[in-house]
Amino acid sequence: MGIKKRFKTILAFLGPGFLVTVGFIDPGNWATNIEGGSRFGYSLLWVISLSTLMLIVVQNMAAKLGIATGKSLAVNIRDGFPRPVSFFLGISIVAACVATDVAELLGGAIGFNLLLGLPLWLGALVTVFLEVFLIVGQRYHKLERVIIAFLGIIALCYVAELVIVKPVWREVFPSLVIPRLDSSSIYIAMAILGAVVMPHNIFLHSNVIHSREWGISDEKKLSLLKYEHIDTLSALLLGLVVNAAMIIVAARVFHGNGVVVTSIEDASKTLVPLAGSFAAFLFAVALVFSGVGSSVTSSMAEVNVITGFLGKPEDPKTLLYRISTFITAIPSFVIIVAAIDTYKILIFSQVILSIQLPFTLVPLLLLCRKKSLMGVFRTKLPEFLLASAISLLVIGLNIYLLYSTLTGGAA
Repeated sequence: MGIKKRFKTILAFLGPGFLVTVGFIDPGNWATNIEGGSRFGYSLLWVISLSTLMLIVVQNMAAKLGIATGKSLAVNIRDGFPRPVSFFLGISIVAACVATDVAELLGGAIGFNLLLGLPLWLGALVTVFLEVFLIVGQRYHKLERVIIAFLGIIALCYVAELVIVKPVWREVFPSLVIPRLDSSSIYIAMAILGAVVMPHNIFLHSNVIHSREWGISDEKKLSLLKYEHIDTLSALLLGLVVNAAMIIVAARVFHGNGVVVTSIEDASKTLVPLAGSFAAFLFAVALVFSGVGSSVTSSMAEVNVITGFLGKPEDPKTLLYRISTFITAIPSFVIIVAAIDTYKILIFSQVILSIQLPFTLVPLLLLCRKKSLMGVFRTKLPEFLLASAISLLVIGLNIYLLYSTLTGGAA
């Protein structure tokens, strides 16, 4: 295969990984990254690096499960586990989807409020309307291009903000690789982890990978699997850059000036005197695209989760499909109408995702190691051990988070 043809083939396979990436630079990430950067400076950047490395391993396994079986993770869990176990796992991931929607819709609502002055309830309603319209009214590949465009806009906004704020790079780079953690930062570190390694995105990747033609034979699938790796790696590295940029900007602007940030709205207002009105404008634009884009991908995951665990077809013409695109968004409106502290809710929602993660990772590991299910795609022992170590790390951090919370160390 010539270089030109190979390049075209790579471009044809790029897409599913970028849908996942939009999900892990959602408004929940904004809250956790702003909180982490403003309170602890650059010291939690390593969590972004570690989370992304973990995500690359996990998302490759999820995609491979989808390619090997022709079914999503949700359907595989329903088919491969006893009914009580699959029921519990289904309930837990739906709860995570609710937490995800809280972050997506609140973020979109806040973005529209900052950019256009809309009240939060109206901004959330606009976000839901755009989300349902894009999912139900568009063909998949067109929707994929829209989401990738959203991701590009978000990335450009944050690269521009990095240029504006001029971070101290000699402090940034060591923090990307040197872990620093104590009882005062564990809560935010766990929230950052949950915001990056999002359980619903693992389900999403196992499903949207079917948008590409992988062939019928195992040999053909194996020969094309390298393109999935390229798609996942390139997309998630872009996500690492954006997530790291969020923390860097918050650390440079807020922590560097001794400013305590208590909400995303405050972060935008404080940017004006500290970094200029254009930085605040970029912040609002990126937040709108983040809220709308991530709400679309989260709804795509929710549809697959709900239909998959119920054993129903994922058909856009059915009533269940259409209801599934917005049903988990209802708690978000309750929170907005009740005027609950949106900033704390955003962070708490990401902790819920982190706590649910083991209930997604362990079934994924077990399924990918099952010879009768995966055949030649069965996870090799080194990859299985690495993924197991990731799962154990997540479970261990969850235990530490619970202990810190009960003893008053987590804030």
